[in-house]
Amino acid sequence: MERKKVLFFILFILSIVLFCVDILFGSVDVPWRDFVGLVEGNCNPVYRTILVDIRIPKAITSVLVGVSLSVSGLWMQTLFRNPLVGPYVLGISSGASLGVAVYLLLFSFLGISAFYLSCWGVALSSLVGAALLFMLVILISYRLRENVSLLIAGVMLGCLATSAISLLQNISDPDSVKMFVNWTLGSVSGVTWEKLRVMVVFVCIGLTFVPWLVKPLDAMLLGDDYANSVGVDVKRVRWLIILSATLLTGAVTAFTGPIGFIGIAVPHIIRELLQTSAHRVLTPCCMLCGAVLMLACDILSQLPGSGYILPINALSSLIGAPVVLWIILSGKR
Repeated sequence: MERKKVLFFILFILSIVLFCVDILFGSVDVPWRDFVGLVEGNCNPVYRTILVDIRIPKAITSVLVGVSLSVSGLWMQTLFRNPLVGPYVLGISSGASLGVAVYLLLFSFLGISAFYLSCWGVALSSLVGAALLFMLVILISYRLRENVSLLIAGVMLGCLATSAISLLQNISDPDSVKMFVNWTLGSVSGVTWEKLRVMVVFVCIGLTFVPWLVKPLDAMLLGDDYANSVGVDVKRVRWLIILSATLLTGAVTAFTGPIGFIGIAVPHIIRELLQTSAHRVLTPCCMLCGAVLMLACDILSQLPGSGYILPINALSSLIGAPVVLWIILSGKR
């Protein structure tokens, strides 16, 4: 059996196993009979609430986050032909963070208590911030023909957003600053079924671009001139990639906070394992690998048997960074 089929099968099985483990284990022990009874309809009401209202949405959210960030990272690295590029390269994450900072920190400065600020407001402000920065990027893209220049412009916009956030933190009350800092740590545990439905809609819209971008991305690996010579509308493809990455990244960031590293690490891991650059193979494998990595991080963050929940951002870096370093140091490519 070909390597790509074996890897796809392994990742598929791992994703199913980790999805079940993520539902079964957590800070509260759920007996196996109640886990099985959830399907049979005779589960303890308390455990049913934990499983249905908390853990299942959390596990689904982990899958969506892993899929979205991994695909965005793969496409961004191809677009800019830069291995250090991730889904937040154009300042999308910084724009989302600025939107939340304005909502939480500026409102508190105006005398509105953070207690009255809803989670939905945080999510919507994040989406608005990401969308506004995306519009700026689109306007800049009409003036810049080179991807490298657009990359630099995106980084500078991110720096401006970060500076604005720092100013807002200095004029806000401690409670609001604490809420904002907690949001920046990243978490998949606060996503309800209602929020999950909205996230699914945005993620599905972002993933609808996959069939149309696979072949153009393969051509763009050899440069914009070559892509143009074989009939690829590079400007249109670039716009679609940025739009898709914004939808995918903005949607998951809005409800889970910024979760780093996944988008950078997963494409490298899959490329090394498959030894190919074909996006029709890389894209589905990146989706599964991102889901597996995020589920593993969520399982470890729960610390089964204790009441502690670790920041998922820290765990994603602790798990992924050594893997990427090993791939680089191994010198296989």
